[in-house]
Amino acid sequence: MNIDISGKRAIVCGSTQGIGKAIAIELASLGANITLFARDSASMKKVLALLDTSKDQQHESIAADFRFPDQVKEVISEYITKTPEVHILVNNSGGPAPGLAIDADPNDLLNAFSQHLICNHHIVQAVVPLMKRISYGRIINVISTSVRTPIPALGVSNTTRGAVASWAKTLSE
Repeated sequence: MNIDISGKRAIVCGSTQGIGKAIAIELASLGANITLFARDSASMKKVLALLDTSKDQQHESIAADFRFPDQVKEVISEYITKTPEVHILVNNSGGPAPGLAIDADPNDLLNAFSQHLICNHHIVQAVVPLMKRISYGRIINVISTSVRTPIPALGVSNTTRGAVASWAKTLSE
């Protein structure tokens, strides 16, 4: 399959390791301009060096800690004032610590919802108006297979990921 997304701007969250890093590298290889969005500026600098620029892509990074939704909102709000177009958004961030749901501190649930659902919502609210203006946009939410079947000993993650899946379906209506 020949996919060319040259000229498209993609924001990839959680892009310094794992799935997020792999997605950023792949989208760049397909011609996209990448904006890495994670908390560790030093790690983002290393990933930026790995991104394909053979189609004259311009890659950049923005930093915020997804444990602090207000920081994410501030950073993405500032970013979109300087960026005329966003075509692709990949919502992705690491999961909560393992453990049984019954043993979870209620604050662990609140923190996980903030990190995954609230941060995703802030970012979507910021980029969707740009996508609507250009009549083009793709939002990809990296969640978990636990949306279909809970994974043992990942109680907080299972709960949060299910909520993100439901939120995404609701937004798409």
